[in-house]
Amino acid sequence: MEIRQVSRSVVAIAIGLGLAGVLALSGRADDGNVAVTIKDHKFDPELIEIPSGAQVKLLVTNADETPEEFESQALGIEKVIPGGQKAEIKIGPLSAGTYEFVGEFHEDSAKGKIVAK
Repeated sequence: MEIRQVSRSVVAIAIGLGLAGVLALSGRADDGNVAVTIKDHKFDPELIEIPSGAQVKLLVTNADETPEEFESQALGIEKVIPGGQKAEIKIGPLSAGTYEFVGEFHEDSAKGKIVAK
């Protein structure tokens, strides 16, 4: 009986770790912070999922040498981030929906979406 309990615990832990990895890859904000990188004039991740009704903080790192402006008309945000620098951008609480953002200096390649669920 003890071996079954241990096996169930191991399986539960493995599933939990697997889910945590999937959430991290999708840009989901379960702790209120989301790491976003600007590299080669693109956002990574391009899709960020947040809980509706919650306030989150985007921790944006501009890994490019040139500045980029994080802009979202839907959210009323404009923030210039110099090359090689970091910025914190608070968003929310948001109603359920999709909110687009761009890197205004490279709109052709720097695009992303925040989805509040």
